[in-house]
Amino acid sequence: MKPLLLTNIGQLLTLRGGAGPRRGRDLAELGMVEDAAVLCAKGKIVAAGKRREVSKQAKKFKTKEFDCEGKVVLPGFVDSHTHLIFAGPRLVDFEKRIAGAGYEEIAAAGGGIRSSVDGVRNASRSTLAKRALEVLEEMASQGTTTVEAKSGYGLSSEAEIKSLQAIREAAKKWPGTVISTLLGAHVVPKEQHSTPERYLEEVTGHMIPLVAKRKLAEFVDVFCDRGAFSLHQSEKVFEAARQHGLGVRAHVGQLTPSNLMPLSKYQPASFDHMDCLLDEDIPQLAKSDTVATLLPGANYFLGLKEYPNARRLISASVAVALATDYNPGTSPTTSMPFVLSLACTQMKMSPAEAISAATINGAHALRLGDRKGSIQTGKDADLAVFNVQDYREVPYWFASNHCEAVAMQGSLSLTQSWKK
Repeated sequence: MKPLLLTNIGQLLTLRGGAGPRRGRDLAELGMVEDAAVLCAKGKIVAAGKRREVSKQAKKFKTKEFDCEGKVVLPGFVDSHTHLIFAGPRLVDFEKRIAGAGYEEIAAAGGGIRSSVDGVRNASRSTLAKRALEVLEEMASQGTTTVEAKSGYGLSSEAEIKSLQAIREAAKKWPGTVISTLLGAHVVPKEQHSTPERYLEEVTGHMIPLVAKRKLAEFVDVFCDRGAFSLHQSEKVFEAARQHGLGVRAHVGQLTPSNLMPLSKYQPASFDHMDCLLDEDIPQLAKSDTVATLLPGANYFLGLKEYPNARRLISASVAVALATDYNPGTSPTTSMPFVLSLACTQMKMSPAEAISAATINGAHALRLGDRKGSIQTGKDADLAVFNVQDYREVPYWFASNHCEAVAMQGSLSLTQSWKK
């Protein structure tokens, strides 16, 4: 692959800085360089900074040059929470919600997570992989270069393994980076509704060991909330994951607050949703490396008036990330720019804070901060070019795509909207 030179960049957001995730005031520090350039070779960033200085280094290479024409370049978005594998939309849920039904009411009527199970169980692995690849390509067209992808709609060992195999198959065909997560502990399947402990044993005693042995996932997730798994049950999931060398993360506080300290001892990479928080958990979170991943797309699609209290977390120096929560029931969006817009308008994050949360802090939520999320020498050459003159336009122009090109591991491609 020929070395790549992105030149004539109006605003380059490097996000360069310290080793850990951004907190407090540091979340707004973008490391911006004007009249900039970036040199990439062998999938890595070789140099990034003022155009004159980078151009001198580029003379040592035979480069493929891309003129950014004064536009904005930032690290590729890291979408650190997605439910990539499902067979189709949940349109009945959508209509019921419009008519006034709530999340738990829909689930009790046979909708919700369990309604997606039959589609995944009946679909072939190749069908699921093909659909996943299409979604990954759509994400890339909007500036996303790294994606966390969960299973969780199979709810049986066979279907969960199939889902993770489909993720791996799609990832091999996509130039970006995919991090796989087993979410067997999403909810208890309807056929085991009366025997939840038996299903929990299937997750901890069979799914997790098998996934670890086959190296199908880097993380194990659990939905710890009312109607899903209790705190005690979630600890069992985390313990099994730790015994088999897998990282952990958790859905927590979406519907009700949970005491996070019992789970914190397992050093989860992230706690996700975090709509409902206990005051005593915040100081402990601020001292930890666990990232609070906020998912405003779900609040928007569910028609909720309240959003995660980002300002409370940021003021307390908790590390905050943003992700799409792409899924068929509560957040069917692939657009990180839209999520940034929601973060600004509904959670009162500044554009700079939102971009940091969607790049460097998203990388730390996947334990990839040493490789992803900033434009620094030696890191992976994952970048997004936006056809705007000011970085604040990225969240400003909501429901429209201004991403012109992405580089994934140093391979540049124009997005579909601009190929025309």
